[in-house]
Amino acid sequence: MTEYEKAMRPEDITRLFVERSNAGDAAGVAALYEEDAVLAYPPGSRTVGRAAIQELWEKVLANRPRFEPEQPLPTLVSGDLTLTSTPPRDGAGARAQVVRRQSDGSWLRVLDQPEFVAPDRR
Repeated sequence: MTEYEKAMRPEDITRLFVERSNAGDAAGVAALYEEDAVLAYPPGSRTVGRAAIQELWEKVLANRPRFEPEQPLPTLVSGDLTLTSTPPRDGAGARAQVVRRQSDGSWLRVLDQPEFVAPDRR
């Protein structure tokens, strides 16, 4: 089993996600999630569990998309839970994640909402 760099700060997860995605490493991306994490992707559905998240990212990364780092918004911390978020480069919607401190002090994603666009309120 590959030994991956751990996110020792909640904000590290976004950097590690970009690095691993750009390397085509679906297992490395999945390693950023707790075993029973929930990913709100593809849009309109949910992918539940690290194994399913890895399977999803294998398909996504097969197309060799290129990810760019996004500047994090301020992190909100409450004990061992943290809310992290980034504004997408196109300025539409938001990305938000709940991460939890692990027993070794590292952080993993529990909930991930990578794409959210508010409904049109006309």
